[in-house]
Formats: sequence, structure tokens, C-alpha cells
Amino acid sequence: MMFLCHCRLEHIDGILRSARLSGYLYIRTRWTALPGEPAPIDDTKINDWLPRFIVLHGQCIFFYLRSTDLSPQDSTLLSDVVEVGSLPSFTREDEGTRYSFYILTRQGLRYECSHVSQIQVDTWLSALQTGCKVVSESDVLVPNGSSKK
Repeated sequence: MMFLCHCRLEHIDGILRSARLSGYLYIRTRWTALPGEPAPIDDTKINDWLPRFIVLHGQCIFFYLRSTDLSPQDSTLLSDVVEVGSLPSFTREDEGTRYSFYILTRQGLRYECSHVSQIQVDTWLSALQTGCKVVSESDVLVPNGSSKK
């Protein structure tokens, strides 16, 4: 049993040492509506945010239940990410303000991610936009050289 725990810790340590970014975020997933489908219902009042340990490693984003898990629950290739951007901040009862962003895949799966730290959200957005080579709408340059906001 002790050997198994030691091997598990070495495996986790190796992944985290080579990861570009890792940490806990609150996550929820949504599917985008297909052509001809009705618009999704307004689910802003539904509290289905779940804490997940996220690892940006190589050409993949891994979603773990806990930081000590050996296998991820889900993963997405960076090449499948078509858009990354900010979402409005929101407040939950007794939790304070959460800052959020989204990751949209070519399959139509949208990961919505949030954290209590604006710095953490900005760090994730920057790393994902660089890693996925996507640009958010607010980063597009207008002809006079200024940033479009």
C-alpha cells in the first residue's frame, strides 16, 4: 500500500512539474444549440458549478475531480478549442464575487469556469489564448492600432 501511494505521488508530481498551469476552478458544462434547435433556457440561477482540478499540460486541458486523482474525468485537445473568452462576474450567496470565463470546443461543448480571484481567471485566459492560438473579441486590434473594447 505504501508503494502504491508513493508511485501515485510521483506520477502527480511529474505531471504538475511539467504543466503550464494547474489549479482548482469551479466548472460547469453547456452544449451550444444546433441550427434549428430552440435557444437554451436561461440557467443563470442554477447553481451547478462543481470544483475541479484543471491541468493545462502539453496540447491538452485535463479536468480532474481532485488534485490527487491519477486519471482525469475529462480532457480536451487545445486544437479542438475554437474560442476562449471572459464571462460576466457573478455573486453567489455567502460566496462573494466569482470571476468567470469560457472555453468553447469545435464539438459545441462549452466549459464555463469561475474562480474568486480575478488574477487567476486572467492567468487562465492568457495561458489558454496563447496555447490554443485563439483571440478573444476584446483583443482584436482596430485599424488605428488601439485595442477594441
